[in-house]
Amino acid sequence: MKSTNTAIPLEKLLEQLPDIYSVADRELVQHAYRVAEEAHREQKRLSGEPYINHCVSVASILAELKVPPEVIAAGLLHDTVEDTSVTLTDIRRDFGDAITALVDGVTKLTHLPHVSRGDQHADSDAVKQEDEEPPSAPALLGRKDEIVAETLRKTFLAMGKDVRVMFIKLADRLHNMRTLSHMPEHKRKRIAQETLDIFSPVANRLGIWQIKWELEDLAFRNVNPVEYKKIAELLTEKRPDRESQLEVIKENLIKLLEQNNIKAEISGRPKHIYSIFKKMQKKDKPFDMVWDVRAVRLIVPDVPSCYAALGLIHTSWRPIKDEFDDYIAAPKDNYYQSLHTAVIYKDKRPLEVQIRTHEMHLNAEFGIAAHWRYKEGSKQADKNYEQQINSLRSMMEWGPDVRDATEFVESMHTDVFQDHVYIFTPRGDAIDLPSGATPIDFAYHVHTDIGHRCRGARINGKLVPLDQALNTGDQVEILTAKRGGPSLDWLNPNLGLVKTQRARSKIKVWFKKQEDEQNLAQGRSGLEKELQRLGLKDINFEKLAHDLNYKTPDEMFIELGNGDLSFSKIIRQFSQPEESPDIFEVNPSSTPATSTNSIEVVGLKGMLSAMARCCNPTAGDQVVGFITRGRGVTIHRQDCPNILQTKERERLLQVGWGHVERTYPVPVKIKAYDRQGLVSDISNLLSDENINIADVKVNVNRSIADLRLIIEVKDITQLSRILTRIENLPNVMEAHRSSPG
Repeated sequence: MKSTNTAIPLEKLLEQLPDIYSVADRELVQHAYRVAEEAHREQKRLSGEPYINHCVSVASILAELKVPPEVIAAGLLHDTVEDTSVTLTDIRRDFGDAITALVDGVTKLTHLPHVSRGDQHADSDAVKQEDEEPPSAPALLGRKDEIVAETLRKTFLAMGKDVRVMFIKLADRLHNMRTLSHMPEHKRKRIAQETLDIFSPVANRLGIWQIKWELEDLAFRNVNPVEYKKIAELLTEKRPDRESQLEVIKENLIKLLEQNNIKAEISGRPKHIYSIFKKMQKKDKPFDMVWDVRAVRLIVPDVPSCYAALGLIHTSWRPIKDEFDDYIAAPKDNYYQSLHTAVIYKDKRPLEVQIRTHEMHLNAEFGIAAHWRYKEGSKQADKNYEQQINSLRSMMEWGPDVRDATEFVESMHTDVFQDHVYIFTPRGDAIDLPSGATPIDFAYHVHTDIGHRCRGARINGKLVPLDQALNTGDQVEILTAKRGGPSLDWLNPNLGLVKTQRARSKIKVWFKKQEDEQNLAQGRSGLEKELQRLGLKDINFEKLAHDLNYKTPDEMFIELGNGDLSFSKIIRQFSQPEESPDIFEVNPSSTPATSTNSIEVVGLKGMLSAMARCCNPTAGDQVVGFITRGRGVTIHRQDCPNILQTKERERLLQVGWGHVERTYPVPVKIKAYDRQGLVSDISNLLSDENINIADVKVNVNRSIADLRLIIEVKDITQLSRILTRIENLPNVMEAHRSSPG
């Protein structure tokens, strides 16, 4: 493979940057270029050209969109974390949080969460091209699709936070599609199909027509090369005739508009190969009946001029029925605005006409990215941009709730990429929903509670089944129950009752909430019962939850209820009497007490000892003593580096922790059905636990035994374990800590 190509010079990119960039903006771009060039210095693409060329090409595409300088910088750096030794920490240090977030958003996952993998930069010096199969460790074989889905999920969620992430991803994909010929055929088809399925719809949703049409044509050329070539050759043959016809049509239109004082720029509207193919499929017509549909675009100064021009065209030539769309009054869901009509021209053949303002044209070509082209001095542009961003985030509000990456990508197709329909509430409010949405989808869009209580629907005044697909213009009334929730059947895809992920997510949350509420109640009651049995009162659940790293007590109760958190872990929080002096309300037992920090030095009792500060040993650690000069023995962990490295092995001593002897007398009440051997069983159990019984009283009344004991325990954890074991003895009804006396 030849590799004689040279790197694209930085100067070429700098020439393409928007004129409004300041000196500091240009310096930022230059800095990003230098970092990317150094990081990718040894890498080449499959074409043999330096890898930095890809980064510069991505930045150039972004420069055409006139995006802010930090997006250009991120475009230059977009592959550094994925393919070189540069880390996000490095990016953050050199470029700050904003650019780091953009780079992270477009960085592909190289492994699934919790799946081990080899060095992700193992091929950093190899020939590399975006969308090449990642190097696979054995654990990842067969998981390529999952990784792709997880990566797409990560990128889309990042787009929800900052739409500029997707600008970089689209620019990256566009340049890769332009250079796809260097890939093996099976990879070309996979990447091209993914482009048609995912990235072209994203460009459409963001309204970036320039990128959308080129992605579609490039992908179509690889997915269906035979059909692509056939249409391309036919277009080439017909182009001279079509261009000459359009010139005549444009001259006639200019005269007509000038006579009525309407200024307009007129151009032929380009026909793209993939759009022609789709129209052939949609109308089930051959190329000869599709290509000949002439199309022109009028760009006029303002909205009144749009409608004035439309009126002139309709009065000059007969409009074709059902071929008029007013996207100015009712914009598309990607905020596209224009007037579309078709007339029978003077030669008795159809002519398509689009009419829009300059601002609408910028929006049509560049979509959300047009915001930066005319944001200076245009408050309306900022308002439109915010509306588009809010609309996009609203469509994706379900995103974080969907953990399965494949389900997430499928949901993007239904809720975000798909065409939308416009439905009206009984009050006349318009709501846009994905095409194919049902009354249940509508109900959840109006309000979550209405969705939960939905039991029926009327469309345009008529009762309909809940799987009825809604159409634009339908007026929908939801019939609700006073109480209740959704049915699990709604989540059955075979029944077709719910089509949008937004509704599915809310239904799942409802069922999870019901389960959580049951777990919460069970966990709380169980903990309260345990605390009451142990005689623990006035416990601050907020503090307890915080100590256990829960945000709220409810989260702690839920995990207690579902078994993720054990009661024993809760009780261990109260196991240190010195930290909770109110836990044991009576004086400690008279049993001799020895500090848990005391050390028994084998063979040399009575020597002065101290804990080593280098390793801070704690009770339970494997320890060793070291004889110092004049300071007795210092106690180290056996794995302490100072001990492992010492050459004075003769000064080491075998040591062990002293025994905890402090105990606390606790009154316990046991209620049981009297039987032979009951007291013996309790006594044996306590003996097995090395529990001393300081006092015992037994009273039997009508076969019910009431036992009062004072037992000596070390802490609450031991008390909890003892009471639980006693309650599990035959005939015992309850065992709990009682008040003194």
